[in-house]
Amino acid sequence: MSATFAALADPTRRAILARLSQGEATVNELAAPFQMSLPAISKHIKVLERARLITRARKAQWRPCRLEPQALKAVSDWVEYYHRLWDDSLDSLDDYLQKLQAQDHAQAEPNGETL
Repeated sequence: MSATFAALADPTRRAILARLSQGEATVNELAAPFQMSLPAISKHIKVLERARLITRARKAQWRPCRLEPQALKAVSDWVEYYHRLWDDSLDSLDDYLQKLQAQDHAQAEPNGETL
């Protein structure tokens, strides 16, 4: 998963993945929106391939890139685990704060002042 996070750290690679979420694309098609050389785009593609986020097929003389969502599913599952953990912790904190507030209100005198 470290390779996946490293690949996702770069905005160009995230943009490439966003484009591939719409369907297969060639390197030239992926390079079109960027002001960088084809070799630079190819390096980004290789990083995404090593992280198993994309694959490249062979169709005649073309080698279109394709998104591989399984690698993103592993990241999603990992993030979801920690999301639930933090939600549970924050819910517990909220419960504790409400309990403290209820105790403060119970100790208040009828005129609204605390003891």
